[in-house]
Amino acid sequence: MTIVLKVDPLNPEIEKIRIAADYIKKGATVAFPTETVYGLGADAFNPQAARKVYEAKNRPMDNPLIVHIADLNQLFDVAKNIPDYVLDLVQKVWPGPITFILPKTDKVPKETTAGLDTVAVRSPAHPIALQLIRESGVPIAAPSANLATKPSPTKAEHVIEDMNERVDVIIDGGETFFGVESTIVNVTVNPPTLLRPGPFTVEELKKIFPDLEIPQELFKGGFKVALAPGMKYKHYAPSKKMILVEDQNIFVDVVKILRKKYTTVAICLSEDCGKIDEPRIQLGSKENLYEVAKNLFDAFRRLDKMDADLGVLEGVEEKGIGLAIMNRSRKASGFSVVKEKGDVSKYVDI
Repeated sequence: MTIVLKVDPLNPEIEKIRIAADYIKKGATVAFPTETVYGLGADAFNPQAARKVYEAKNRPMDNPLIVHIADLNQLFDVAKNIPDYVLDLVQKVWPGPITFILPKTDKVPKETTAGLDTVAVRSPAHPIALQLIRESGVPIAAPSANLATKPSPTKAEHVIEDMNERVDVIIDGGETFFGVESTIVNVTVNPPTLLRPGPFTVEELKKIFPDLEIPQELFKGGFKVALAPGMKYKHYAPSKKMILVEDQNIFVDVVKILRKKYTTVAICLSEDCGKIDEPRIQLGSKENLYEVAKNLFDAFRRLDKMDADLGVLEGVEEKGIGLAIMNRSRKASGFSVVKEKGDVSKYVDI
């Protein structure tokens, strides 16, 4: 039976956090909010606990987990040979939505890192997450708290949909702040390499890493080897077929073309939603991409509950958090992408 604890996200009740922390200490699983999405956590040093995370999610064992820490002392427990510039950097950007790939210590079992000699580590900027890590007394390994391939959870009800009776505790801390997973940078290589775009944007990263490498795989398909979550497998996807229209100028026309044959849900920016009949799901304004990011995964889950053949998703400009939105959107659509109106013919028979 899964215990659900409703906790104030800004002023967490310590007695409730301690209940969840006791489960972590026993090698159990706890879903909890971070500033990005909900995570499914377990003791990062306990190989059996890490296995429970994979099993609860139906997650492939070659897809590593992110280790969440509360302070620098815990960083030295999980990572070694940390460059001085990275040590200086984390004191400025943590807690925050950025994850670094570093060489792991022997304390971190292969189950947590999917057999790799590196570890993905970050300090989350959420009062509940930080308090849970502190009270547990160990770093917490936590991917997103959803079934593998499904949209990441940004609300407690998303976690309950996927994880009820599959995990021991769910902390209900309301809606998450950003709605897309953390930025991931590999600092074991030179130049540092972006492995997953997120709320910590490329524009911000380039102020820190002027020579930052951005692999083309982020725009095309998955990587062959997953050094971090979100690199290799289909992710973030609704169960229904979904097509991504990258050019906002043709979005309304594409929806109209597809509606001649299919019951189609338009997942649209507010500037275009008014030009389209129901059914539709509004993401937010193109002038506020943080709002769009926050609503993205919830929109995918809403699509699955609607009586429709497919969803058609409107793309955004790839600046700021828009790069993260488009990275998730391409993966969620299985790279079913319309770049110009003529591309629609590829999707006449879905």
